[in-house]
Amino acid sequence: MNIVLLDQKTLGDDLDLSQLLTYGELTIYPTTAPDERYERIKDAQIVITNKVVIDRELMNQAKELKLICIAATGMNNVDLDAAKELGIVVKNVQGYSTQSVVQHTFAMALYLLEHLQHYHEHVQQGAWSQSGLFTDLSRPFYEIQGKTWGIIGLGTIGRSVAKVAECFGATIHYYSTSGENRINDYHHSELKTLLSECDIISIHAPLNNKTENLINQSNLHLLKNGAILLNLGRGGIINEIDLAQALATQEIYVGLDVLRQEPMASNHPLLELPHPERLLITPHIAWASIEARQKLLAGILQNIEQFLALE
Repeated sequence: MNIVLLDQKTLGDDLDLSQLLTYGELTIYPTTAPDERYERIKDAQIVITNKVVIDRELMNQAKELKLICIAATGMNNVDLDAAKELGIVVKNVQGYSTQSVVQHTFAMALYLLEHLQHYHEHVQQGAWSQSGLFTDLSRPFYEIQGKTWGIIGLGTIGRSVAKVAECFGATIHYYSTSGENRINDYHHSELKTLLSECDIISIHAPLNNKTENLINQSNLHLLKNGAILLNLGRGGIINEIDLAQALATQEIYVGLDVLRQEPMASNHPLLELPHPERLLITPHIAWASIEARQKLLAGILQNIEQFLALE
């Protein structure tokens, strides 16, 4: 088999991709621009892509293509209808990043909750050394225990976050973005109620017509003073222009691992805030622990092996 990996850089430089050689000849490209796609896959039987779009036109041109392996769970970068019509198998990988995303959720929550940026700078700038005190209480912080943690999107990741938050002593409320997931062990709240009553809110939902701009100017003002809002779902669920305005006028704390446009625009309004310490942005890394990426590669290898077994 002729195997082509189109965007190796999105998987990191620390994975042993030589395992793919078990199944055929391997060509690896760090990244692939839209106008480079056809030339690179025209002779391939198996294509591996994370974010590179494989559309109907490209599949029609790539006459040898038999299998598309998506190095992710989301499949929106491949025209699934066209693939089915053309007899091209499409495989994704599910569940590989759950623990990584859960861990990053709490890393962000604790960073904001305990004002760690403030205290780190306090030490680095010498203020603690000069204070004459063994401690510093300039930014009081709270415990998760006894707080209400709201979850938007109670899927596999949302449920895992709920279990950990319970271990910290939080009470769990959730909002079902589909409107269907209401039979479980947690208290369901309507969105406005959840936003107004919860101390910490984390988003773990997909982006679709029910979640796009779900959090916006009409409801951001409902957040409690000092509330923490985290988005580890998809960019576009929070309206970022409205969020920038809210951060400028409300004492809220926000952690974002996803944005509507990635990478982030250099002139993004979230980079110009009067209180930048209230915002933590990470570059879409919640999914990407070493262990998660190793599981992802193992899932790709398994998908190829299963496909070849049926050939």
